[in-house]
Amino acid sequence: MSGTDVQSLVKPILDRIPRTAMGLERHRLIGEEVQKLPENTLLAIRGVVDGWVRRMAQVEASDIDIGGNGCGGRIWYRIHGNKKPWDDGPRLEPEITDAIFHALLMPSQRTLLLDARNLDFSYVIVDEDGTRHRFRTDMYFDLDNLGLNMRRINTEIRPFKNLNVHPEVAKALSLKYLKYGLSLVTGITGSGKSSTLDSIIDANNRSVDAHIVIIASPVEMVHEPKRCIVRHREVGRDVLSFRHGAVEALRQDPDIIMIGELRDAETIMTALEITDSGHKTFSTLHTASATESIDRIIGEVPAEEQDRVRNRLADVLTCVISQKLVPTIDGKRALAKEILLNTPSVKSAIRNNNTGEIYQMLMEGSAVGMQTLEQDLKRLVDERTISAEEAFNYANNKKRMKDLLG
Repeated sequence: MSGTDVQSLVKPILDRIPRTAMGLERHRLIGEEVQKLPENTLLAIRGVVDGWVRRMAQVEASDIDIGGNGCGGRIWYRIHGNKKPWDDGPRLEPEITDAIFHALLMPSQRTLLLDARNLDFSYVIVDEDGTRHRFRTDMYFDLDNLGLNMRRINTEIRPFKNLNVHPEVAKALSLKYLKYGLSLVTGITGSGKSSTLDSIIDANNRSVDAHIVIIASPVEMVHEPKRCIVRHREVGRDVLSFRHGAVEALRQDPDIIMIGELRDAETIMTALEITDSGHKTFSTLHTASATESIDRIIGEVPAEEQDRVRNRLADVLTCVISQKLVPTIDGKRALAKEILLNTPSVKSAIRNNNTGEIYQMLMEGSAVGMQTLEQDLKRLVDERTISAEEAFNYANNKKRMKDLLG
């Protein structure tokens, strides 16, 4: 079925919506009409969307964007880091994509979307041979119309050894060597945080006999149990919130708890509490450096709580990996990372609110596997993987990068 054909399927739905209906009321009415459609029509609509999504693999795209006013009626893909429209693809007015998107939702999901004006969920496509392809999906409002982003979730987990971390860092991330502590993977959106965290979880799954609880919104990679029991709890579907999931996990006899993201003060405090209780905890943050990650955690909580949180963080922090995906000379992307271990000097700097000293500790900590982002960017330049210009563009400390590049 083509883009034109799917428009013919949803046009009658829109014709039945009163022109006076606006905003959420209009979407509620569209949802009611969509629920009346026969199953074969819903499957046909979804089949067209599946075709657009499957094209991501053909063009080596990580994301697809559809709908709303911002897409200008076209379908867009992020290919090797750059957003590009599908010039030969269908032209879709926002009203058409509104109806298409409602056809992808269950009634309970539609209720959440209209209540919160945003919906995170997993989208799954199943091949004829049973192979499942998962996509992290975000549906949201754009000037009263719906926009949609889907991110392709790689079904293959990158081997932990490909992260190229120092043995001391590997030990810090392994339950086999360290039974407790909070480890963070940080970076901007699209920097590969989830892939790195999946590699760490998989390494533990293969090396120790334990119980891993993953709390995510939504669940992306589904880990098969190897040497570990692996529970996946999706916020909004299996559990009410990150905090509820983490607190409930403590009653489920876990060894490792993975919290998808430290989004707010409540989740941060919960992560510190469960780590305090002697568990190994992993999570992510949207920050660009290790020092910024520490400052962000402390800054998220009320001023009267910051000294207490600072001391707790100094006690429980194990490792911070801050990363970026940098365009390579051959048009792809390479991983550059900053690594912090909570050494006694780092612990003292956190406790005494001297985080400004940590960058120097990173620069001088290569013996235990620490490094600044700029040092790793310089390595990639020396290996002729990235250009000096891109290294400078992606550096956090431009002055230090310039010095390293000579």
